[in-house]
Amino acid sequence: MSNKSKVTAAVTILASSLFLSGCGLFGAGEKTEIDPPKDVSLVEDESSLEEPKGEQQPVDEGEEASTESTVKTELYLIDKSGYVVPQTMELPKSEAVAKQALDYLVNNGPVTDKLPNGFRAVIPADTSISVNIKEGVAVADFSPEFKNYQKEDELKILQAITWTLTQFDSVDKIQLRINGEDISEMPVNGTPIDDNISRASGINVDASDVVDISNSKAVTVYYIGGDEEYSYYVPVTRRVSETESDNVTAAIQELTKGPAGSNLQTSFMSDVALLDRPKVADGKVVLNFNENILGSFKEKKVSQDVLDALVLSLTEQKGIESVEVHVKGSADLLNEEGKPLSEPVIRPEKVNTGSF
Repeated sequence: MSNKSKVTAAVTILASSLFLSGCGLFGAGEKTEIDPPKDVSLVEDESSLEEPKGEQQPVDEGEEASTESTVKTELYLIDKSGYVVPQTMELPKSEAVAKQALDYLVNNGPVTDKLPNGFRAVIPADTSISVNIKEGVAVADFSPEFKNYQKEDELKILQAITWTLTQFDSVDKIQLRINGEDISEMPVNGTPIDDNISRASGINVDASDVVDISNSKAVTVYYIGGDEEYSYYVPVTRRVSETESDNVTAAIQELTKGPAGSNLQTSFMSDVALLDRPKVADGKVVLNFNENILGSFKEKKVSQDVLDALVLSLTEQKGIESVEVHVKGSADLLNEEGKPLSEPVIRPEKVNTGSF
């Protein structure tokens, strides 16, 4: 499983889409950064937000808090199209940030006044929650009210809990309990719960193009959802052939193919292609594209939305922390502002931090 929301480098990355005009890209420096747009942005280092190993202990958020009394936390909510989508919000400073994150997923709970338009919380109202973390596993224990949801929301609830908890450095996997008892399936529609659920189970899973699920594997990519007023990144897990040994290439193929039969968008043209096999070393992947990656730019400029999609999608994969783009073997590229792309682009810690 790749949990790249835990990368310790700090960077801010813009959300752009077919709905938004291109914003300023990044300039040369020690780390490549991406300027935030008015609607969607990504935030900085989350290392201070992590739950410690073992029992929950007081957490010093340090510089992560944007003020002395709040801390930025990623909540996975359901949007108006039914997708499970990360939204980063300012929450009160807490000694138990994992429990607090789940508390903010409860319907009619403290998240109510913070919800973006069209979004809703995922856990049934009045559910009380405890979280214990030990050796990388977060055990989330819910009160019986947890059972009071519609069956069509069941898988979304499971995904939202999993991805919300695994944003923290000390959490790799989760286990669920109701009233202190371990559960092996969700209580309403019987969705099986594997031992130690992780992000490898996927999110917003789309298997519409797969004939043989048993001979496929999961690759998570980021498309763009929303509307003209507010657009945001949506992680989607696609099923690809098991015979494709290179997950990086598979992810790029899914980005160029675009979402299947949905209202999501991709920033890639269908004729974008890799000229060489991706090279992964020391946490960096080097990609050599044909000129179609440049789109309509006459100069060697790479658009912001293409970079966004690449970084978010590829850093979901294990061992990849940054992305370097070449075109026909040349790294002499510019961003939309005409500044050199002299550093690999690294992933931010949070997704979708726009103001609502």
